[in-house]
Amino acid sequence: ENISDFSLNITDCTQVVVPEEVFFTVAAAGILENLLILIAVVRNKNLHLPMYFFICSLAISDMLGSLYKTLENIFIILCKMGYLTRHGDFEKKLDDAMDSMFILSLLGSIFSLLTIAADRYITIFYALRYHNIMTLRRALVILAIIWAFCAGSSIAIALFSYEAATVIPFTILFPLMMFFILCLYVHMFLLARSHAKKIASLPSSTIHHRTNMKGAITLTIFLGVFLCCWAPFVLHILLAKFCPHNPYCACYMSIFHVNGTLIMCNAIINPMIFAFRSPELRSTFKKMFYCSR
Repeated sequence: ENISDFSLNITDCTQVVVPEEVFFTVAAAGILENLLILIAVVRNKNLHLPMYFFICSLAISDMLGSLYKTLENIFIILCKMGYLTRHGDFEKKLDDAMDSMFILSLLGSIFSLLTIAADRYITIFYALRYHNIMTLRRALVILAIIWAFCAGSSIAIALFSYEAATVIPFTILFPLMMFFILCLYVHMFLLARSHAKKIASLPSSTIHHRTNMKGAITLTIFLGVFLCCWAPFVLHILLAKFCPHNPYCACYMSIFHVNGTLIMCNAIINPMIFAFRSPELRSTFKKMFYCSR
C-alpha cells in the first residue's frame, strides 16, 4: 500500500479499487467451490486415483490464494479503522505470515500443474504401464515432497523478501516452470498421433486414447487460466521491486486490486472446469446436492 500511495505522486493514473463487497464475494465463492472438490473426492471412492489427488492439490492451492487475499483485505481495513498499525511488530509478523501464504499458494499451484501435466504425459505415452508407474502411494509421496518443499520455500522467501537474491530466483521460477510445462505439452501433442497408431490394434484403444487426450485438453485449459490470472500479479511484484519510481511501472501498479481479484477468479474458474470436464465429478456433485444414495 505504501508503494501504491507513492505511485499516485509520480503518475496521473488513478488507482483502481475493487469494491469490498465484490472482493469478499469472489473470495468466498472460490473457497467454497474448491472445498466442494475436496469433499467430492473424499466421499467418492471411484475418485481415489492419483489424477484426482493432484487435482485436490491444485484446489488447496486455489483456496490458499483466496484466503490470502481475504485476510490481506481484512488487515488493510483494520489498519484504516485504526485497530492495527502498519509498522508494529505484531503487524509485521502477520504480514510475513500472509506473504508466506501467498507464496505457498503460487508455488503449490505451479507444482500441482506440473504433476498433473506429468500424470497426463504418463497416461498417454505409457498407458499400459500407467498403474505400475503412478501408484496411489507414489502419488501421495510426490505430493508430500512437493508441499514440504513449497512450505519451506514460502517461509524462507517471506522472511528474506527484501533481498534481491531471494526475489530474483522466485520470479524466475514462475516463467521457468511454465516453459517446462509448455515444452511437455508440445511434446505430448506432437507424439500423440504416432502413439495412437501404435496402439490402434488394441481393444478399446481409440476410446482410451480419446479419454487421455481429453485430459490433456483439460490441462491446457487449466494452464491458460492460470497464466491469465497469476501472471499480472507476478508482474506487479517484479515492477514493485525493480522499478517502483518509474511512472509507467507505477501506472501499472495502480491496478493492484484488479490483479489480486484475478487470483481469486482463478479459484472460481478451476472448479468449474473440473465439473464441466469430468463426468464422475458431475455425478458426485449431483448426489451431494440432491442427497441421493
